[in-house]
Parts: sequence; C-alpha cells; structure tokens
Amino acid sequence: MEKELTLREKAERSITKKYRKKIWAPFIRAVKQYRLIEEGDRIAVCISGGKDSMLLAKLIQLLKEYTEVPFEVVYLVMDPGYNQRNREKIEGNAETLGIPITVFETDIFSVSEKAEKYPCYLCAKMRRGHLYKKAKELGCNKIALGHHFSDVIETTVMAMFYGSQLQGMIPKLKSQNYEGMELIRPLYCVHEDDIIAWSRYNGLEFIQCACRVTEKNEDDSPEFGSKRKEIKELIRELKKTNPNIENSIFNSLHNVNIETFPGLKYDDERHSFLENY
Repeated sequence: MEKELTLREKAERSITKKYRKKIWAPFIRAVKQYRLIEEGDRIAVCISGGKDSMLLAKLIQLLKEYTEVPFEVVYLVMDPGYNQRNREKIEGNAETLGIPITVFETDIFSVSEKAEKYPCYLCAKMRRGHLYKKAKELGCNKIALGHHFSDVIETTVMAMFYGSQLQGMIPKLKSQNYEGMELIRPLYCVHEDDIIAWSRYNGLEFIQCACRVTEKNEDDSPEFGSKRKEIKELIRELKKTNPNIENSIFNSLHNVNIETFPGLKYDDERHSFLENY
C-alpha cells in the first residue's frame, strides 16, 4: 500500500510533476536566463505570507536541494504589524510547507496609516528598506521577491496608462542605498493563474492584503482603489480576442527598438532622437 503524502510532500511533488511545465520550468528558465542565483550567493527570500512569496520560498528550497550551484538561503518574514490571525496564518503555512522562517517585527503599518497622502507608496518604500537592512545584517547579498510574469505585464501597462512612460520591471537590480545588495525576481516567467492553480490544487490558503489602510477603506474609491485590479480586468477582456496578448507584451520588453522612440530617459537624463538625427 502506497504511503499517503503529507501536505508538504504533495505540494513539493506537484511543483516538479503536475506543474512542472507551468511553474518549475519557467522558474528555472528565469534563474538561468537572467543569472539570478550564482555560486556563493546568500539570499534572503522575502515572505509576505501571500501565495506568490510562499511558492517562491518553496521553489528556492527545492532548487537548493537539486542544484549543483552552492548558495545559502534565509527565509525572511517581516511583520509590519499584522493582526494575530494573519501572523498565525503565515507561521502555520510555513510550518506546513517545511519552510524555516526568520521573523522580525517593524511598525510600518502604524507609520503608514498615519500618512495623509500616498500611504501605500510609503508602506512599500519602508518595507523594501527594512528588508534590505535586515538581509544585510544576516550576511545576505540578495533579496528575492515574489513578483511574477503577470506583475511584469500589469506594471508595464499601468506605467503607460497612468504614469505617462514606457517602463518595465526588470528581473534583477542593484540597490542604490545598500551597497553590494541586489533584488531578484525568480518568478519573473511564472504566470499568476498557475500560482493560483497550484495553491488550490494543494488546498492551501494564504493571506490576502493585510494592510490596515485597505481594511479601513474597502469601498474601492479612487484614493484607495486598485488601478492594478483595473488593468487585470482589462487584460482579461483583451485575452478573449487575443489569447497571446500577455506574451506579446512580455516579449516586447525584450525587443525594444530605441531608434523608433522620439525620446528616452537614461540615468535620470532625458534625451531626444534629435541628438543623433
């Protein structure tokens, strides 16, 4: 009689078996293509408690087990002021999936909810800073975030529609404030729908947005509403007539023809096509 798998074993097997083409393969492709993980790296995998970061932690844990490239990992959970339910959910899921987390606490939610303008921007900026600082204290040279393929597409479209610029989201970047530190995005080629499917297949429930600001403002007003949600819905509608639209947007980021643009910005300096006309 075959032994019944634990939830951890089922989750791990589903990554390398059932979702091998949809999750494991694109994860490995991103790591190799963009040189995200290299020999001697010490990586802080930043876990927010959501589906993306939890899957990322599991993928890197499996990679460390299978790869011949030696690297070290710390599974870092920053508590910005979660309520007890969310804190317990994160710790419970980590234990279930066999992820040995390191938790540290901050007062980010308390500070950001007092901001009169742009609390989400302030929260995100503070989160990034705290993660870099803690990771560096722990001897890490990289932090890994759970941004995925769908985030890349949505961010690109949002920048065009609402930021008046053609701006993408690159797979890795060097920190400007913490010397020697890099940010990497190993889920860069993994679709959000496949992450959701993996979660549901394994009966896993992760925390949603745990922000105090959105908890108090659930009316989806312009001030607190999600432009990202709006873009998600737009892309979903466009996919009905063009199923390949996400891949087209993604591939266009790798095929930028600068010669066709009337202007561009490089190193915070603006340039016109007239300079070389």
